[in-house]
Amino acid sequence: MAPRKKLRMPPARVLVPVAIVAVLVLVIVIIGTVGNLVTRGFYALTAQSPGVGTTVVAPSQSKAKAALDDLNGDEKDAATWLSEQPTAYWLTPEQDPIGEAGDTVISLISQARDQGRTLAVVVYGLPGRDCGNYSSGGLSEEDYPRWLDEIGRALDTAPDLQKIVVLEPDSIALAPDCGNIADRARQLSAAVDELSAPNTWIYVDGGHSNWLGADQMADLIRQTGVVGKVRGFATNVSNYQSSSDEFAYAAELSAKLDGAHALVDTSRNGAASSGGEWCNPPWQKVGEPGGTLGDDIVDTNLWIKPPGESDGECNGGPKAGVFWPRAAVELTRDAR
Repeated sequence: MAPRKKLRMPPARVLVPVAIVAVLVLVIVIIGTVGNLVTRGFYALTAQSPGVGTTVVAPSQSKAKAALDDLNGDEKDAATWLSEQPTAYWLTPEQDPIGEAGDTVISLISQARDQGRTLAVVVYGLPGRDCGNYSSGGLSEEDYPRWLDEIGRALDTAPDLQKIVVLEPDSIALAPDCGNIADRARQLSAAVDELSAPNTWIYVDGGHSNWLGADQMADLIRQTGVVGKVRGFATNVSNYQSSSDEFAYAAELSAKLDGAHALVDTSRNGAASSGGEWCNPPWQKVGEPGGTLGDDIVDTNLWIKPPGESDGECNGGPKAGVFWPRAAVELTRDAR
């Protein structure tokens, strides 16, 4: 057999560039991996979470603003004032269907930039929404992912803008009554995957202090499989519980969810006297402006439910989500 040729090592001056190239490739791989993690719901260390001082956009698409041309006197004054307040925008398939939802989000992003504010949206369209109650509706199992994908792609267009997503209020707290926690777990987990984007902070349904106990609520949230994939939970959405009760409840719930953070809706809890009635209780008032309260657990308070929009056809109100001028006057009687 012919003797094997000896392998010659390249000179040192060749090894150095090779090593540099290897390090650069490793850095690129790491950056790409981190980028993928950010888009899948893990937040970049440099992204700033919402906190006290957060001011969200006052949407030009608000129902209070849309009603102005048909109103006079106190009703017009109340609607005008409400239309100017920083408030979350509710994305629903009835108002923002497939093919239009993405454009709405793009418009809201533009408004947030113009106003120098944070974008806050409520995603409210899952199948079997509200279990057939006043806010029943939502999309089919086939259409819901398409709708979410459209919203998620629009959120992706603004990686530098702070964005808050309140995901499907009541969906988890209602699950025991509806008997569909397994469906909710599947739907919400998929929704989180679709909506996760850079600098986007997602909060799932956390009920409120006068509904389910913290032990039961924490167990339900854990069953969805989203703990660790979202910022935390939102409490008191569309309800009237006092801020002090909600902060205490949020702390108790967070302790059972690995330190998850919270938002508290203070849009209509200025009286905090509903006595447990949730559907258009009389003599309520708007609460503390958004971005004025917070602690180690509650990132901040926000106006999540737009004041003046009905809870449903009860106590003289119109259909859920319809702007109700009489309620707007009552809610703002001390604020305007």
